[in-house]
Amino acid sequence: MPKKKPFSAGRVPLILFLCQIVSALDVPLDPKLLDDLVQPPTITQQSPKDYIIDPRENIVIQCEAKGKPPPSFSWTRNGTHFDIDKDPLVTMKPGSGTLVINIMSDGKAETYEGIYQCTARNERGAAISNNIVVRPSRSPLWTKERLEPITLRNGQSLVLPCRPPVGLPPAIIFWMDNSFQRLPQSERVSQGLNGDLYFSNVLPEDTREDYICYARFNHTQTIQQKQPISLKVISAKPSKERPPTFLTPEGNESLKEELRGNVLSLECIAEGLPTPIIYWIKEDGTLPVNRTFYRNFKKTLQITQVSEADSGNYQCIAKNTLGAVHHTISVTVKAAPYWIVAPQNLVLSPGENGTLICRANGNPKPRIGWLTNGVPIEIAPDDPSRKIDGDTIIFSNVQERSSAVYQCNASNEYGYLLANAFVNVLAEPPRILTSANTLYQVIANRPALLDCAFFGSPRPTIEWFKGTRGSALHEDIYVLHDNGTLEIPVAQKDSTGTYTCVARNKLGMAKNEVHLEIKDPTRIIKQPEYAVVQRGSKVSFECKVKHDHTLIPTIMWLKDNGELPNDERFSIDKDHLVVTDVSDDDGGTYTCAANTTLDRVSASAVLRVVAPPPTPAPIYDVPNPPFDLELTNQLDKSVQLTWTPGDDNNSPITKFIIEYEDAMREAGIWHHQAEVSGTQTTAQLKLSPYVNYSFRVMAENSIGRSVPSEASEQYLTKAAEPDQNPTAVEGLGTEPDNLVITWKPLNGFESNGPGLQYKVSWRQKDGDDEWTSVVVANVSKYIVSGTPTFVPYLIKVQSLNDVGFAPEPAAVMGHSGEDLPMVAPGNVRVNVVNSTLAEVHWDPVPLKSVRGHLQGYRIYYWKAQGSSKRNRRHIEKKILTFQGSKTHGMLPGLQPYSHYTLNVRVVNGKGEGPASTDRGFHTPEGVPSAPSSLKIVNPTLDSLTLEWDPPSHPNGILTEYTLKYQPINSTHELGPLVDLKIPANKTRWTLKNLNFSTRYKFYFYAQTSVGSGSQITEEAITTVDEAMASRQVDIATQGWFIGLMCAVALLILILLIVCFIRRNKGGKYPVKEKEDAHADPEIQPMKEDDGTFGEYSDAEDHKPLKKGSRTPSDRTVKKEDSDGSLADYGEGVNGQFNEDGSFIGQYSGRREKEQAEGNESSEAPSPVNAMNSFV
Repeated sequence: MPKKKPFSAGRVPLILFLCQIVSALDVPLDPKLLDDLVQPPTITQQSPKDYIIDPRENIVIQCEAKGKPPPSFSWTRNGTHFDIDKDPLVTMKPGSGTLVINIMSDGKAETYEGIYQCTARNERGAAISNNIVVRPSRSPLWTKERLEPITLRNGQSLVLPCRPPVGLPPAIIFWMDNSFQRLPQSERVSQGLNGDLYFSNVLPEDTREDYICYARFNHTQTIQQKQPISLKVISAKPSKERPPTFLTPEGNESLKEELRGNVLSLECIAEGLPTPIIYWIKEDGTLPVNRTFYRNFKKTLQITQVSEADSGNYQCIAKNTLGAVHHTISVTVKAAPYWIVAPQNLVLSPGENGTLICRANGNPKPRIGWLTNGVPIEIAPDDPSRKIDGDTIIFSNVQERSSAVYQCNASNEYGYLLANAFVNVLAEPPRILTSANTLYQVIANRPALLDCAFFGSPRPTIEWFKGTRGSALHEDIYVLHDNGTLEIPVAQKDSTGTYTCVARNKLGMAKNEVHLEIKDPTRIIKQPEYAVVQRGSKVSFECKVKHDHTLIPTIMWLKDNGELPNDERFSIDKDHLVVTDVSDDDGGTYTCAANTTLDRVSASAVLRVVAPPPTPAPIYDVPNPPFDLELTNQLDKSVQLTWTPGDDNNSPITKFIIEYEDAMREAGIWHHQAEVSGTQTTAQLKLSPYVNYSFRVMAENSIGRSVPSEASEQYLTKAAEPDQNPTAVEGLGTEPDNLVITWKPLNGFESNGPGLQYKVSWRQKDGDDEWTSVVVANVSKYIVSGTPTFVPYLIKVQSLNDVGFAPEPAAVMGHSGEDLPMVAPGNVRVNVVNSTLAEVHWDPVPLKSVRGHLQGYRIYYWKAQGSSKRNRRHIEKKILTFQGSKTHGMLPGLQPYSHYTLNVRVVNGKGEGPASTDRGFHTPEGVPSAPSSLKIVNPTLDSLTLEWDPPSHPNGILTEYTLKYQPINSTHELGPLVDLKIPANKTRWTLKNLNFSTRYKFYFYAQTSVGSGSQITEEAITTVDEAMASRQVDIATQGWFIGLMCAVALLILILLIVCFIRRNKGGKYPVKEKEDAHADPEIQPMKEDDGTFGEYSDAEDHKPLKKGSRTPSDRTVKKEDSDGSLADYGEGVNGQFNEDGSFIGQYSGRREKEQAEGNESSEAPSPVNAMNSFV
């Protein structure tokens, strides 16, 4: 346990005060304590986010939670309340939120497919589960098809398609014959990741009539079978040998995207004769060690636990004796959100401060959203102790009403994370959790740790006392730890005694006694000694132990830290270990260990057995390097290398490694050439054209690898035409009238000769023009000018040198440059859905007028301003972009009772086209905000005057104000409630006939034709009757009254003493019962969020005087459904929505001018796809 600074009485108040400010309370995991504390709900178990069910079994959707009092559960399905009482097939487990849907009796799994969410709620808050997407598994049959027999010549390539039916989850594919025997696979014949069966070249033995593809659906334990395929291979003259080409993937390059933490699988399958061999490299990097695996005869490269660092270009190389072909796979690693700091539960005492931190990362960067009790925090009831700062919520001066469950949602286009963390504000007197009269026994001169586990809110201060009348322990020999433990760093005999731990806070005090005994240490007074004995003789080790008389030691003998051999030659006699007939195996370290319940001591001695001098051991080492390297049979593309092996140093040589140096281009850099068996001394080496070769050889045995041999003589091969063409060929215009052709040039080794150049060819893809060609130097770019705008081109780049041309390259497609769109969208229509949401439709523009890649449509919309100078100078325009060819979208976050204007533009890679004709529309009325202010002025004996300012956001035409008020007596009990209706044109009202010297509480809100807005509350007191006050003073001066008051004071003092004695004995003072009997009524009706972007009104008064308010019988809760698709919502400047509506960035508006003055209505949050985002 880490030590703290010595406990000093003078520093206690400052230390404890700082602890209370910067740290939250820790609630010990003591069952007795937890059963007694009020705690918000916590989700403890839930079904997975993507929940695939077996349609043949009942559906069980798990939701378990804990809390005090036990939480109640409710469910939503597809965003609306799921009333399980109305469905006889759905039940909820008692004491749990787990749903059981009995589809086995009468129901279909498809009926209950959807997005479910569980809410666990008690008086302290509400915790919510993830969005649980329930889908039944599917194992469809293969479509009927007629498969024609296949006939091929020996050596041709072949792909047998599988094309399994799409199931849920995806099927596992394998090929078998009619006898259910798996078809043999090899480097020549193998199954691809897509399930197809690939033949690099066919042989006569491949002839059979039962190539059958099977799809196994594990979730339903079913296997589907494709119709058998018949293959006949004609064993005539075999096909001509040919260099490799790729069967999959196609082209010179491809793209691959994978998520962080998944397994990255890259595949290259080639055909050729003879069968090609596949190699893998990572350009500008190395493959990660311990995470790289090769499957399917090295045709598949897998990297586990992939991360952003694994992004880059991977190259697969297919080689046979006639050549090689390359394919580059560009890998991009994205990341669903993952936690950096997940929010943790926070337990605070009233008046304390704290923070909730929610920090996540991902690619793209996730958006952080907060909810409280399952409601977006933007529309949740206001809490003055709470301040939101991005991914952090800061709490200051919290009160019990600040208790709630907060949800943090981190989401991007690849997924989301949801975490519940509660803030629990507790006011609890101190409790000591350590058992009373615990006895601690410690060895002298060792540290003694006396526990005092405690809990209280505010955090109690801890003091320790020794003896019954001792003072607080604060000498330098004591250390007080934060968890209440008292440490005596060096315990002595006089440390024995009784210690008392006292915990105090402003709500009370608790104490506990523990006892400490100091014991003498165990010692070995006679240790075993080093011994040297002859083989076959006898040896004895002695070990005498002294210990505390109250402790009983156990003596154990060990050999080399393990048990003694199970041999009768070993015997233990009191304090001695005796070994007879000693053998060589008996040599080693013998240890005597003495153990008590408090300590352990040991002593060791070495036994050396004298034996005849051993035969000198042979010397093992790496081989000596080979020598006498000689080059013979020197041809254009091969040479024979011969060498003489060096001494193997008593370990046979297992292989020779041959390396080469290109003295022309990379002098001093050696590359791997070949490996041969350790029994060979010659090797036939394949060479590349136009390379000045030198060779060296290294030998390897079980010990290691030798140093390199001396280099051989140099051998310059003849120049030849290039073997390959440039890779990464692209055509992309940078201006409306050009085409920029780029490629990755060959390196010097690949040039195969001097004078490396490139032949660049191009023509329009859809025209009849001939190829236009130009030969350029060894560069990587060529610009074609004067092209028409955005026209597809076919492009080829061919290598050549002074000897000749490389093989004809494959053509790739590019486009000339884009230009701005020419036509604006037409027939723009607006459908107002509700007061904050509108749907926009438009006709698409002709594709030819886009003049580029269609990226989507962009809506500019703005609210009409008033005629005053201040508003006329500021117009805030907002933008939403809709991807692709969509012709409709939703505008969220509109202000009720406002006039808006919008236009639509088409967007390509160059920019925006012209705007459509402006289209205006009106939003209907909504409920108003709370009145801006409420003041009580001119109090008299029986009247109060109220003055107020209208709501800052009336959201319509105000129809009237509602004022409700009630008196509060001296015991905080509430009187009858009075309800008044006030005309909308008033800003002042006088209440008459009130009681003098009485406190009143007022509840005030505005109304439109839609409903009531948020309320504002205030309190005030009528003035005192001076004549009555005078009479009260006169009574107080009477002698009989003074005597009566003295008697009452004495009686109260006696009662306080009795209460104090009872509290010290563990009694509780019942304060909360009376407080729970009275509370403010709920003044205002409540309307829940209807699932769209409409208004949200909070019905409760969030600052009640007491708990236990009852809802008036005429208040109802209404809920409306919204059938708007999330896919209809667009993207802001900093955010986007995918075609399926999933959110991939945060919505925001763009201001064309400086920010508008005055108050603006807040915008509703953007909707998010249920699987990828939570809010």
